[in-house]
Amino acid sequence: MGKKKKRTEAEEEIKADDIVNGDSHNKTNKKKKNKKPKTDTAAVIPTVTVAIAGSIIHNAQSLELATRLAGQIARAVTIFRVDEVVVFDNNGESGSPEANNSDENESGAAFLIRILRYLETPQYLRKALFPKHNSLRFVGLLPPLDAPHHLRKHEWGAFREGVTLKERSPDGVGTLVDVGLSKNVIIDQVLDPGTRVTVAMGDSWNLDADISRQVVSSSKPREEAGMYWGYKVRYASNITSVMTECPYEGGYDHLIGTSEHGQIINSSDLNIPTFRHLLIAFGGLAGLEESIEEDHNLKAKNVREVFNIYLNTCPHQGSRTIRTEEAILISLQYFQEPINRALQRS
Repeated sequence: MGKKKKRTEAEEEIKADDIVNGDSHNKTNKKKKNKKPKTDTAAVIPTVTVAIAGSIIHNAQSLELATRLAGQIARAVTIFRVDEVVVFDNNGESGSPEANNSDENESGAAFLIRILRYLETPQYLRKALFPKHNSLRFVGLLPPLDAPHHLRKHEWGAFREGVTLKERSPDGVGTLVDVGLSKNVIIDQVLDPGTRVTVAMGDSWNLDADISRQVVSSSKPREEAGMYWGYKVRYASNITSVMTECPYEGGYDHLIGTSEHGQIINSSDLNIPTFRHLLIAFGGLAGLEESIEEDHNLKAKNVREVFNIYLNTCPHQGSRTIRTEEAILISLQYFQEPINRALQRS
């Protein structure tokens, strides 16, 4: 993983719609009118996004070490309830990544996205949603995220993640879904097999009854029960795309950059304004400065013009360098108190 390698077909999957962390984008059965799964209109709730340079993977000396690095990032963003992870390239290009026919030698961004998505997916869904791939060889060494949506077989929850199956319901008007229980459940829609969905389980624990259950937005568990329901992952070709391709209406309304060259402010003194969608960015091996300099779509070349605030979250460091996976863990802890204060004001 030491050098930048040729992009592969896995990078094409970065923008694919077959695995979208709980949202279903597959087309419905051809006999039915094409439509997306039914979801309720979600209320706007504050979100936190972390942007990470995919080039950090190039610093790993082996596939196993690269996998462990990605696992550390997945653990950190889960512990601090991050809603979205954006993995960006430093090449300053725009558009979808190129592809070839090999599963070897993924670029850093494609590799990191694959591991992050794999770990975010509940264990009982991984075999159905992730085909064998060289980049996944060492994922078995990683500690589980143990997030709230990673329910055990014996646990009942108001919501569960599931994957649609080829088999239809007995009456033919619904779809069978594997939600990781002893029996499959029926949803009230006809969807293509292999689609990941969030299912509202309802009040009945009786799996023998042919009760039709509802597919909901993956944001529903947080909206209704305040439950953290994992993170989304997306690819951005550069810093500009991180911001312009924001999936949230209105975009990110407060941007924070992190660097050893940033401003030093105690966490207790940092004032983050009330926000709807907060973005915290971490640079690659040469920092955010290099990412901005290489982004030809970005008019501003001064990092302080790109972000609302540019911070050093770990001043007086004893090591010459702080690795990005370490900086993420340190910084997310640093931002906890300021973020909580901002949320209390909203």
